[in-house]
Amino acid sequence: MSSPPVPQHCPTPRELDDLELLTSGAAGPILGFNEPGSPITLDLPEALSLHLDEGNEVELVDPEGLPLARIAQTLRGLSVTPLAHAQFGPFRRLYLTPDLARATYAGRTVVPVTDLITDTQFEQLRALGPVLLVALVGRGSAAVRPVALLRATTAVADLVDGAVVAVPLTVHDTEADAALRSSVLAAYAGADPLVELIPGGAPLPVLAEIVAQEHPAPADQGLVLFFTGLSGSGKSTLAQALMDRLLEQGHRSLTSLDGDVVRRNLSAGLSFSKADRETNIRRIGWVAAEIARHGGVAVCSPIAPFDETRQQVRSMVEDAGGAFFLVHVATPLEECERRDRKGLYAKARRGEIPEFTGISSPYEEPADADVRVDTTGRSIEDALEDVTLALREAGYLDVRLDTADLVGSGFASTATGPAAVGARDSSSVAARRASSSAVEVRTPATPGAPLRVLFVCTANICRSPYMELRARTLLGSSTRVEFTSAGTHGFRAHEVDRTMATVLTDRGVSPELLASFVSRPLTRELIAQADLVLTAESSHRTFVLEEAPGAFRKAFTLGQFAESVDRVSTSLTGAALVTAVGHRRAGAIDAHDIRDPYRRGRAAAEASADQIDSLLQAVLTRLAGPQAGNA
Repeated sequence: MSSPPVPQHCPTPRELDDLELLTSGAAGPILGFNEPGSPITLDLPEALSLHLDEGNEVELVDPEGLPLARIAQTLRGLSVTPLAHAQFGPFRRLYLTPDLARATYAGRTVVPVTDLITDTQFEQLRALGPVLLVALVGRGSAAVRPVALLRATTAVADLVDGAVVAVPLTVHDTEADAALRSSVLAAYAGADPLVELIPGGAPLPVLAEIVAQEHPAPADQGLVLFFTGLSGSGKSTLAQALMDRLLEQGHRSLTSLDGDVVRRNLSAGLSFSKADRETNIRRIGWVAAEIARHGGVAVCSPIAPFDETRQQVRSMVEDAGGAFFLVHVATPLEECERRDRKGLYAKARRGEIPEFTGISSPYEEPADADVRVDTTGRSIEDALEDVTLALREAGYLDVRLDTADLVGSGFASTATGPAAVGARDSSSVAARRASSSAVEVRTPATPGAPLRVLFVCTANICRSPYMELRARTLLGSSTRVEFTSAGTHGFRAHEVDRTMATVLTDRGVSPELLASFVSRPLTRELIAQADLVLTAESSHRTFVLEEAPGAFRKAFTLGQFAESVDRVSTSLTGAALVTAVGHRRAGAIDAHDIRDPYRRGRAAAEASADQIDSLLQAVLTRLAGPQAGNA
């Protein structure tokens, strides 16, 4: 009698990278998944976890179904028994085990590479003699796409006495990452010297084509326009209207992934259970990401009620090198019900439709929308202008609407009367431009103008004034960046807290600069005027996004931004840096928060100042350029 088949599981891309580290022996002392203190983990469905707990094995396969390894439960975690190595993929020949790399390239200086090599680093490599360039291409390690990093690194290796190996070391956002990186590099170096590249420098001319591909202008980048909102909010209507305008202009290759159409084709057979609805969104996201990968524009309009799934789609798109532009069609539930031609909301309230979004299933409003649109009482063209204005200011698409288009048909409704018609004249459009929509969208710096940085804390008398005044002092006479600050619950016209003022004076801030400071509360106008908003805590960032959801791409905690700048090319500064970081941001975690020192004494103020100084040193040179001030 034959044994039952071993159940299979396809890990996530990050987990597949980790699996390759384990099976190649590169993870050093870590031998399997889920070992104590290890960042290398594997999430399994509950049924497979129970299967392992019963002493059975599970087979791990790649996305094509190729068995790669078997895992089993042990006292230390999940043991890994290799079955095969990945056979296909670009530059697969460079994925060597540590043993093979040491045997093949013995005697070379080992140099880890995570970004496109600059002219300064090129000269450093030439001085080192024979080198082995270890390209770290796992999820989150490289500042550019893995294939681009390998293309660039092999091109540089041909110009120096160099060889290249690819190592799928991933970033797990844990404190154990640094130890794992050290142990992986030690496995490849063995007894040979290990040297880190010095930061800074300009892009190499030989890599100009790759630089252009990795950092395209927004207007040249693949783009996913993702409309989300309740049923009846007007998202599909807005998406179709935008498609029509883009097709009329004819500048970009377009694909519509409308929720209802996708349901009949790509997702035929799926039910409306929560699991199947999320599967439908992920399918839309995967197709949209592939469209963006090839420079096209995908317009999607599903309900997409859950933030986790929207974030998964965002990751798919950004991993493909595309831009993800989120439009929250925030029409209230009451208005959506009033428009309901199909009677779906009424059926849901009677319990005839289970898990109906807005009634028996939640809609999680996005905090990261690029623009927020309420279509209540508005014409289609009127509401669409909010979206086209945001796209134009972000630099993605220049969709111009004729003045005559600004008065037109309203959104479908079962009701009659002025609210249902929703036509507006051009004066109301102009008024709205000057009010709410102006603070909902990003406002990039004008070319040549100083970058405007807004620091935010709670009361604008301790942390944010320290950031502002210290940053001004560190940059000295530089005119490339301007600094201001405000408080989420700020005092109006107060001086700097006395204890923090003493710390600032001791650290070189002039009495004149200190005396010129007056506190102020945070406003939507201040957010709109800033090119970059840096907050002391994640709670302050949340407050900013509640006031202006469209500020998502330019709002970070200071610690989050300091970590994020390491993910993008060192050649980027100013507004270009902010744009790039907006697409490759680190997560906002509690460890980034700067603790409030208010009324906690001199020691707390010094600790806060030390943390801020460390973060400013990491950020200011990247913002203003290496020649700016004293940073």
